Amino acid sequence: MSQQRKYFGTDGVRGEVGGPVINAGFALRLGYAAGRALASAHAGRPGRPRVLIGKDTRISGYMLESALEAGLAAAGVDILLAGPIPTPAVAYLTRALRLTAGIVISASHNPYQDNGIKFFSAQGMKLPDEMELRIEAELDNPLGCVSSGELGRARRLDDAQGRYIEFCKSTFPNNLDLGGMRLVIDAAHGAAYNTAPHVFRELGADVRVIGTAPDGFNINNDVGAMHPQAVAAEVLKQQADLGIALDGDADRLLMVDAAGRVYDGDELLYAIVRSRMAAGPVAGVAGTLMTNYGLELRLKELGIPFARAKVGDRYVLEMLNERGWLYGGENSGHLLCLDQHTTGDGTIAALQVLTALRRGGMPLDQWVGDLRMFPQVMINVPLKPGQDWQSHAGLAAAREAVEAELAGKGRVLIRASGTEPKLRLMVEAQDETVAQSSARRLVDALSA
Repeated sequence: MSQQRKYFGTDGVRGEVGGPVINAGFALRLGYAAGRALASAHAGRPGRPRVLIGKDTRISGYMLESALEAGLAAAGVDILLAGPIPTPAVAYLTRALRLTAGIVISASHNPYQDNGIKFFSAQGMKLPDEMELRIEAELDNPLGCVSSGELGRARRLDDAQGRYIEFCKSTFPNNLDLGGMRLVIDAAHGAAYNTAPHVFRELGADVRVIGTAPDGFNINNDVGAMHPQAVAAEVLKQQADLGIALDGDADRLLMVDAAGRVYDGDELLYAIVRSRMAAGPVAGVAGTLMTNYGLELRLKELGIPFARAKVGDRYVLEMLNERGWLYGGENSGHLLCLDQHTTGDGTIAALQVLTALRRGGMPLDQWVGDLRMFPQVMINVPLKPGQDWQSHAGLAAAREAVEAELAGKGRVLIRASGTEPKLRLMVEAQDETVAQSSARRLVDALSA
């Protein structure tokens, strides 16, 4: 898409609360603009457009929810309010209830001072580019209001959390249960605080919880997938079999075994794919530029095609859809199982890993024991304004030399940060000392 977006990024609109976009005034205008765009697309169909709004547990969610609701109603759109609920729950409910769109108020793994607004289509996937551009165009128009008789209505969606809990459970095989398994669930004081524990408990597990007491300010604060040491400590304390750590909007997953070892998204993706192989061939797996080289090599050994997308679960999803594949993810814990859901879902991904363990009859460390992860060394180097690292002859020569030495036994990734003026120099190798020395050579070449 050649047109430049003014407000929408790769994951909706996001920023600090009180900033230029995450404030009550902008949310009101965004709700009205989205309502206008959706009403226009809905023209000619029976009834009004209907939109679901869900949110995580940030204090700012109340403000943004009310503003979006007012804007949508002013545009003649009916609103269903789901309250605190995971991002993937909004995707599911939008599709299941045949709604026009879904809106999530969340900044995912960010601290409470941030928030964001993202949209799902009627199919439970991200809005098409043309719809995002139409909303942006409407934002340039004055705020208006339909006639009183055409105003949208708002109501609470009864048992939104319960509906989502049942959906999650439906992705776990009917002939299996979690009886005899002790789990620690860490909901990051976020959107899954009142869904994830019920899912695993109702499937038979003995569930202990942390990160399930949100107060509006503690989301992702030293708990959850961003801080897995919290669930690891609780697993050891409770003598649990596994720990499950979600992030603030519950679309990321990390897991911890009984020994306190943390498993990242690459390892968990491998566990799921290996399980799926028992049912038949796996067409391919999508990762990102950051996916561990060890996973790529192991999948190739198994005869499974592997491809890398840009960093971001949005790009992984696009690649899966383009190639007709079902499984992909990021090492940060975004895992996509398109045979179960249209978007990444931490709770459902955890259930797929547990399915693998139950069917395989072995613990997680054994299930992924034949996956050898490569040591990954990354050094961030500050970039001066206007510095052209791509044309740096010394860096290019050093990279060529390192890649020749690592041929088939490692890889080099050099990329500029998308959020700060830094160059990320990463080397993966079978031996950590080799990775360290190679990364240092690249840094030295850049500064020479």
